[in-house]
Amino acid sequence: MQSQLFTWQALLSIGGASLLTFYIVQYTKALLDKLLPRRRIPTDLYAVAVAWCILLAAQLATGTSVDWRTCFLAFANAFLVAAAAGQIQAKSLHPPGGKDT
Repeated sequence: MQSQLFTWQALLSIGGASLLTFYIVQYTKALLDKLLPRRRIPTDLYAVAVAWCILLAAQLATGTSVDWRTCFLAFANAFLVAAAAGQIQAKSLHPPGGKDT
């Protein structure tokens, strides 16, 4: 059994990358808004940037050579990861079977 919850291979999957993106955005967005009060960055775009960094870091850590193709695919996948992280956030606010459904 592994001693880590996240592995580099897990961060290359949409589940692992979206979960880490969700946590990083949740814990840092308010701080970012305080540091940049005049330039509020939309949360969706911030989540894409965080997801892109996570995906690139996972690619580097697993030994993939990072060139323009890797960067572009990580950027494209970052939108999917950010969307999945948004769904995690939505489900945490409105869980299935709650009063809202």
